[in-house]
Amino acid sequence: MSRPDAPPVARISELAHHLGAEVRLQGWVYHLRSSGKVRFLVLRDGSGLAQAVLVKGQMPEADFQAFDRLTLESAVELCGRVKADARAPGGYEVEATALTPLHIAEPYPIQPKEHGVGFLLDHRHLWLRSPRQQAILRVRDEVSRACRDFFHERGFVLVDTPILTPTACEGTTALFATQYLDRGTAYLSQSGQLYLEAAAMALGRVYCFGPTFRAEKSKTRRHLMEFWMVEAEAAFFTLEDILGLAEDLVCYLVDRVLSERRRELELLERDPGPLSAVAKPFPRLRYAEVLERLAAAGAALPFGEDLGGDEETLVSRMFDRPVMITHYPLSCKAFYMEADPEDPRLALCVDLLAPEGYGEIIGGSQRVADLEVLKRRLVEHNLPEEPFAWYLDLRRYGSVPHAGFGLGLERVVAWLCGLKHVREAIPFPRLLDRLYP
Repeated sequence: MSRPDAPPVARISELAHHLGAEVRLQGWVYHLRSSGKVRFLVLRDGSGLAQAVLVKGQMPEADFQAFDRLTLESAVELCGRVKADARAPGGYEVEATALTPLHIAEPYPIQPKEHGVGFLLDHRHLWLRSPRQQAILRVRDEVSRACRDFFHERGFVLVDTPILTPTACEGTTALFATQYLDRGTAYLSQSGQLYLEAAAMALGRVYCFGPTFRAEKSKTRRHLMEFWMVEAEAAFFTLEDILGLAEDLVCYLVDRVLSERRRELELLERDPGPLSAVAKPFPRLRYAEVLERLAAAGAALPFGEDLGGDEETLVSRMFDRPVMITHYPLSCKAFYMEADPEDPRLALCVDLLAPEGYGEIIGGSQRVADLEVLKRRLVEHNLPEEPFAWYLDLRRYGSVPHAGFGLGLERVVAWLCGLKHVREAIPFPRLLDRLYP
């Protein structure tokens, strides 16, 4: 416990405001080093790293001797005077005057050496303490807050959509099902879109931000069983409107991370050059044009097939900024997408691909506004009408053109941080073969 005369608690990130003053730090041991009558302790508290210097004779002997009991990740409270030191982590050093161990940790399993991915995922709850993982989570936090700021500034209202749903947006083959008491089968939501459409008819412009679930048996670097999506929906919006909105959102997120999280990008060794090149306008290609480019690159794809990860990677590497692909064949898209009036074979839809091979980060479309067309689509997709009765009502009472999109948070974070796999972009990844910890 702290002593009655102990100075006020300060966070490591605030040390610049306490230069020359005595502070009390609370945190965990990140590194230990001993040199004769001098001891060096690097402390972390979640806000940064700080080096403390313990000199024999300049603090109570019991406190000085307590250093020898410390292990990595032991919890401590430390008092000392702050001074500037460019050589120290964070640029500041603390001349210790008191040290109180709060908990002596057992031998820490993660050491400064190479560990296999499986080992690190098994110890994900501890791996999060590493500087790299902390940097990623700070970028994720920045992106999350920036998304909310972006939509708030544009008059969109946050609407919390349900996680348990009686229906699926795109069929039930890739959904997690659960028994909903005695009411039958419910599904973990794969998207809040249908409910957002209802909210858009009430509030005009809305968005949701929450977890979504896909039971896809995929082990690619872009797939998770549980991930977070930011979805937007707006009444009276067309495909052209959401193309502009998605373009603005991506630029906003990139600018925010570059301005607020430079230090984290440096720690991750993320080259900021490609991110700095992200600027409007984004290239816009129709699906048919993409097929021509793929064929020229030796990766021909038959008309009517959706782009897979390999094709998205190839296309995204053709540009130095995100690219928008529109007008996919209606046959390979979801039932709720509006057809192009100039070519009913095509959907008024868009996939936005991040550059550098990262692929799709946004998917959206203009939605079907006509009741009879939507009924027909349900039949074509072998979906029962009854569970969608409420959704059909939206086309009975004041139906208007409307459109929206969803952005995958982990995919965006992976791209901004330069990660090889989205599993690092979420605190506790749920993968095809992993539900622990």
